Parts: sequence; structure tokens; C-alpha cells
Amino acid sequence: MSIRVLICDDQALVRAGFRAILEAQPDIEVVGEAENGAEAVALAERRSPGVVLMDIRMPVLDGVEATRRLVAGGSPARILVLTTFDLDEYVHAAIRAGASGFLLKDVTPAKLLEAIRIVAAGDALLAPSVTRRLLERFAASLPQRDVSTEALAGLTARETEVLRLLAGGLSNAEIAAELVVSEATVKTHISSLLRKLGLRDRVQAVILAYETGLVTLGRAQ
Repeated sequence: MSIRVLICDDQALVRAGFRAILEAQPDIEVVGEAENGAEAVALAERRSPGVVLMDIRMPVLDGVEATRRLVAGGSPARILVLTTFDLDEYVHAAIRAGASGFLLKDVTPAKLLEAIRIVAAGDALLAPSVTRRLLERFAASLPQRDVSTEALAGLTARETEVLRLLAGGLSNAEIAAELVVSEATVKTHISSLLRKLGLRDRVQAVILAYETGLVTLGRAQ
């Protein structure tokens, strides 16, 4: 089954470039293009994309608000934020709004395709170094989540350990090696902890781990 992708960018040349790259892949289908966030939200409702490539800075409705509306509306689409600057404050806001990761606009075609396939599979694209830099820059704006702190108590010891390793930037394979279990077991633990904590994906789990103090910047690897 092909991955349905919606491209949202206010620059026609950028959209055309992404479309050309994506349409050359047998497992990816471009289901629409939007030139602002409002169009993206409307098109997503009609075309049901699995992944939305979302530019941040656009007229009418920016990528942050569009992401927020899609997530709040229950859209199953995974949102990949596109930006020119990796420490753009809008990126932080988009991640908090529910984006599954972000890419710089100068990303190579291979990395773009890899990112789309990663988030389409239900994973999240946010390198640990990027996570730390975002959190360091915006630490003051991170609210303490008392409810989530209490929810952590509902995790098993193994789920807590998986969350800690996840927040340290380890992949499923690396977590499996660390805990000497299968990747399938790791995926089961991650699905369970996301469900218990009421989180959308791994990005939100990483942020929550920092917010609640389970992992600190100094301890992240």
C-alpha cells in the first residue's frame, strides 16, 4: 500500500521539487498540494494523507497552527515540518502542537524519502542532538505536567526504562540491544507507554520525559 503524501509550501518551485522526488517512488503517492496552512487542513480532510510535508512560515495560516488544527481534529496524518532553520522557534511550537518531526529544506532527496517512510511507519523523526538543542533553547517555556508525572507511576519498570532510553535518542534496535530483547518487544513496550500516557508518538514521549524530569539535559546521551 502506498504512502499518501500532502505537500504544503507557499513556494510553487519547492512544491514541484518535492513532487518530482516523491512521484519517482513506487511506494509514495502525492495526493495534493497546498500553498498555505488553511488549504492544507482542508485538503487533509478530503484526501486523507498518511504524511503531510508542512512548511512553517506561510501566509493565511502558518504551519504551526495548521498542525495544531489537524491534530486537534483527529487527523491520523503524520506531520513533517519543513524549515530553513533548525532552531526556529516555530519548529518547537510545531513539535509541541503534534508534529512527528522536522526536516531542513536543504535535505537530500534520500533523507527526505527516508523521513517520510519513518513517520509513515508510526515512528518519529527527531534526532537526539536536535531534541536537546530545542529543549535547551526553550526550556523556560516547558510547563511542568503534574498529571503526566502521576501517569508515569502507572508505567512498569521496563516501560519506564524504555522511555528513558527513547528520550536518550536510541532507536528501537539500540533499545533492544541495550535491554537484550527483540525489537518487537520494544515496539510493544513503546505502544503500551504511549497509550498509558495518552501521547501521540515518540516525539511527545521524549518531550514529556524531559518535562517530568525522568531525563535531564545533562543525562541525555
